[in-house]
Amino acid sequence: MIKITTVNVNGLRAASTKGFDAWLAATDAQVVCLQEVRAEADQVPAALRAPAGWQAPLFAPAAAKGRAGVALYTRVAPTRTQIGFGSAEFDASGRYVEIDLPAADGLPGITVASLYLPSGEVSTPRQEEKERFMEEFLAYLKQTRARLEAEGRELVVCGDWNIAHREADLKNWKTNQKVAGFLPSERAWLDRVFGEAGYVDVMRALHPDAVGPYSWWSYRGRAFDNDAGWRIDYQIATPGLAKLAKTAVVERAVDHPSRWSDHAPVAVVYGA
Repeated sequence: MIKITTVNVNGLRAASTKGFDAWLAATDAQVVCLQEVRAEADQVPAALRAPAGWQAPLFAPAAAKGRAGVALYTRVAPTRTQIGFGSAEFDASGRYVEIDLPAADGLPGITVASLYLPSGEVSTPRQEEKERFMEEFLAYLKQTRARLEAEGRELVVCGDWNIAHREADLKNWKTNQKVAGFLPSERAWLDRVFGEAGYVDVMRALHPDAVGPYSWWSYRGRAFDNDAGWRIDYQIATPGLAKLAKTAVVERAVDHPSRWSDHAPVAVVYGA
């Protein structure tokens, strides 16, 4: 068995002051993928640079200080690490990092990635940037799946994909159809990830008829208390690994004061 958890921390230094450190110490995950770290490795608290029981974490900060940033914590020593996906435009933007884990205990070798896809904003350069990223990244997903299949490995891309795929993936879908994150073009792009690229939304595969479960709630108003959320944090896997998924849960905080991010961890257990 291997448990992989992903969460957008909304600033690792801020999350550290609100309870992230205790959560990391208590989790039974073997791999933790972080997004929106917004810090260099030497800027985070010392306890998070070399936490007990973990390998040295892999940080991929953005060239623009205080923006984006992804990281990977693993208890298993990786056999390979990679920052970026070969993009001249985006490899220094702190949006993608991956590691190779060896085959063990009946599980195949697994490549685990942490992704922070741009959020976009309709009718602005930010949306154009998001669309360029999506097109490049889809090509990478196709190429990587073919390569890993030849190597007998599996891939799971964990992270904040910043797109709700279906109406069941956000509470107020009717009023958000012209909002970045639920645009028809963005949803169609995810269709391509699951269709022509052949990947699987692990949470949805295990919970096909569920509403949500949501993983992000705005800090504005009473979104969390009213469960007016979005499901934008995914574990998207190659079919062989998706078939090994046993459980998938959102670790929703018990109440608003207990939150250390506006996102909640999404955890999946894979087993042979």
